[in-house]
Amino acid sequence: MEPQPISNESPSPSPTGSALSTDDLERLRVAILVASSSRANGNHPFGSVLTDAAGTVVLEAENTVVTARDATGHAETNLVRLASHRYSPAELADFTLYTSTEPCAMCSGAIYWAGIGRVVFALAESDLYAITGENAENPTMRLPCREVFAAGQRETAVAGPAPELRAEATAVHHDFWG
Repeated sequence: MEPQPISNESPSPSPTGSALSTDDLERLRVAILVASSSRANGNHPFGSVLTDAAGTVVLEAENTVVTARDATGHAETNLVRLASHRYSPAELADFTLYTSTEPCAMCSGAIYWAGIGRVVFALAESDLYAITGENAENPTMRLPCREVFAAGQRETAVAGPAPELRAEATAVHHDFWG
């Protein structure tokens, strides 16, 4: 994977009140491409990327729930495992995790415990639930990541969803959940 620097462009507020810059949207598109790759590799369509303090993409991870037969193999949790081995907590505090869909409660917990300072997501958990419904492969808890992070003792900044990318973030799930 080639490092991809981003500019320090000022973000503009989204309709949800979260600040999403053009660079944030670009990184979310990369996460959606990773989600598409995850689906093509036989897994659930979720993907995540991690940028360092300079805005360079340093890691990416797909969902591996099906192929690894690991219920914890969500894209964000896989990314946290990789990041925790490579970077110190002090470094991770200045990193941003971009993900195709809002992190579930488990992934939010992993992100929190790793100390990653910022999370940006494209598709809201509530929108995912609208797509999957009561699907046994996605027994969602319908708990927004902001609520999980708010229960912690340190702040985790959250931006999302990205209404500008709703169609792209939804498309990767088209005809997947049956």
